[in-house]
This record gives sequence, C-alpha cells and structure tokens, in this order.
Amino acid sequence: MAEAIHWYGAVSGIILAIILILKKVNPTYSLIIGAIAGALIGGSDLAETVSVLITGAQSVMGTVIRVLAAGIFAGIMMESGAAVSIARTIVNKLGSKFAIAALVLATMIITGVGVFIPVAVLIVSPIAMEVGKETGISKLALLLAMSGGGKAGNIVSPNPNTIAAAGGFDVSLSSVMMYGFVPAVFGVLMAILLANLIKNKGPKVAESDFESGSDDKEYPSFGKALVAPIVAIILLMLQPIAQLLNITSLANFALDSMYVLPIAGLIGLLAMKQSNQTLSYMSIGLEKMTPTVLILIGAGAIGGVITASDLSVQVVNLIKQSGISGTLLAPIAGILMGGATASTSTGAILASGSFGQAILDMGVAPVSAAVMVHTGATVIDHLPHGTYFHVTGNAMKLSMKERMQIVGYESLVGLTMTIVATIVYGFIF
Repeated sequence: MAEAIHWYGAVSGIILAIILILKKVNPTYSLIIGAIAGALIGGSDLAETVSVLITGAQSVMGTVIRVLAAGIFAGIMMESGAAVSIARTIVNKLGSKFAIAALVLATMIITGVGVFIPVAVLIVSPIAMEVGKETGISKLALLLAMSGGGKAGNIVSPNPNTIAAAGGFDVSLSSVMMYGFVPAVFGVLMAILLANLIKNKGPKVAESDFESGSDDKEYPSFGKALVAPIVAIILLMLQPIAQLLNITSLANFALDSMYVLPIAGLIGLLAMKQSNQTLSYMSIGLEKMTPTVLILIGAGAIGGVITASDLSVQVVNLIKQSGISGTLLAPIAGILMGGATASTSTGAILASGSFGQAILDMGVAPVSAAVMVHTGATVIDHLPHGTYFHVTGNAMKLSMKERMQIVGYESLVGLTMTIVATIVYGFIF
C-alpha cells in the first residue's frame, strides 16, 4: 500500500494545501484536503487513502500530548502576570540608554520561557510604547526589536514549534533548545543592530497610541516570576548535562517535557501564591494550544501521504544530481514551509513531517536537522497572509503599509539564525 503513492501525488497534496492556506481556508482542513487529494492523485484508492491519513495522524500523537502539556505552563506564565513582570524588570534595569537591547532581550526571554511569540509581542508592546514615548525611537524600530527578539527566543523555547521539530526527528526537546542557543545569540545581535539602524525611520509614538484606563493588576515579583522557567530549564537540561559529564545514573533518568512543563508551571504558581487559579490557567492554556494541536493532526495526515510515497527518494536523487549539498535541504524546507504557511509552528511541523526522512537520508544528524529546519521556519514566517503580521502591527498601531516596511528586516534576523545554524551544525559539527 505504502509504495502505491507516487511522488507527484505527495507534491500535489502539499501544493494544494498551501494554496488553500493562502486562500484563508482553515489550516487543518487545508492540510487534510491536501492529504486526501495527494493520496488519490498519487495512485492510492479510497480505502488506502483513509489508512494512510490515519497512520500519519497517529504518528504525531506524541507531539500532540507534549503540546497539550506545554499549554499548562504557557497558560500559567501568561495569565499569572509572570511574563509581564519579567519584561518590565528587564526594560527598567537596562534603562533608556539600552532601550532597544532591553526590548529585544525582554521579548526573547518571554518567548524563550514558553509564551507564544505573538502573545509575547502583545505583552511587551505596551512597555515598548512607553519606551518610544520617552526616547523618541520609532514604532518600526520598536516592533523590529520585539519581533527579532521573539524569533530568537522561539528557537530555544518549549513552544509547539520546538516540540514539533524535536518530535519530527525523534530527538529530545532539550537538545533542540540547547542547540538553538548559538543561532539565537546571533539573532539577538542582528535584531539589536537592525533596530538601531532604523530607530529614526517611520512614525513615532504619539499620545493617541495609548489606551485610556489604568492597569491596576498586581504582578508577581521578578524572582517569583522566574521560578517556573528556571525549574523547567533545570529539569529539561538535566539529562543532556549528565550525558556530557558522563554521569550514567542521572543520564538514564529521562525527563520528558510532557511532565516537566506542567510540574514547573505548578511549582511556579505555588511560588507566586496563585494556586487558587490553577484550574482557570490550565483551561486558558489548553485553549491557546488547541489550534496548534488541530494543525498537528492535519500535518500528520499529509505527512503520512509523503511517508507512504517515494518523494524522499526522488528528492535525495535530485539533490545528488544537482551537486548541491544535501545539508541545505533542511533549512530550505523550513524556509519554504514557514513562508507558505506564515507560521513558525506550522512551518516546522510541515517541513519536518514532509521532508524529514529525505533530510536524514542525506546523512544529516537528527538534532542538526531539527535545528536547521526550525531556524529556517523563522525566515519568512511573518508574511501578511499569517496572523502574526496583523497582530503585531495592530499592537503598535501601525498601518499595513507601515508594517510592511520591516518585513525585510525581520527576514534578515531569521536568515542570520538559519545561516549560523547551517554553518555550525550542518558543516562544522
């Protein structure tokens, strides 16, 4: 049955799914429709098509469970006020002299501790507005600082895109997070550089940009806000560090994000003395993760079609004949899928599921492949056909024309991280 699907069927399915997503059809339905069409075009009959799609969807269930578990952690960080407390402290400590660096770092850390990148920008944007009013930095530079920092944080976070990249290549989440650190540092530096270059370009923050009303919510202290992410990082990094130090007993004690993130979130909630909000924050976190879970199921379905086809064999042969290094397939796949879906998460899911086996067949190490695909997905994931473009533009009170002016700069941040990841993990190690 698996061999009955020809490569052109799988390609047709991917193209159809991308077209439907660009036409604003629900991404999950787009992927499932593409999977069905691809299987049928590739020569599968109706019964085989159903079997292939179910098998593909079943293959992502491990990632689905981990993403749902991560929802508890994300919900706690967002709703408890911990994320806002961390962002405000960083900006206040660095001061107006290093305002752009502060915004980059604040958004990186908020995203890095498990908050979705658009939500991280929404959290930091009111602080950025205050900074812009005080320093005269343009709104374009402020948004670029936050977006660039968010992209850097996104590749070292326990977010759904990182979980999907790790699951797609069957490596630990902690490994992908740890390997993403070097590219993330370069992303931060590039974001700071570019934002400083355009700090006088575009509209300035005006009094009318501020919403009326006061924020009387009490936020946890910086120390208490850090408890949950610190516990999560320690537990997730315990096994990799033990392996590096050759501590066998500790290295065999496998700690999976499926239970590490909820435990860390609950410990943080106790530290912030908000345990009475546990059920509420868990429910909100689950709601935040539901769209990603549905996309995962759709991506699993189309991934099943690709796995059951000979596409990976054809891709490997094509690359060998062209003389291009097979290593480049990983970042290219991430860039194309991230751009097609205008989403880091969906791009990472599709790239790893659709091209994962072909990338591994080129001799690329699984964790290196995961990092290169993951960073590649950040290059053009902010295009106008996605929600991130509009959510972040609205957060800074920018028109669509004004928001478009920094798209190229955002791509340079993602491209910098991708190039660094490809050089370091694709050619050096």
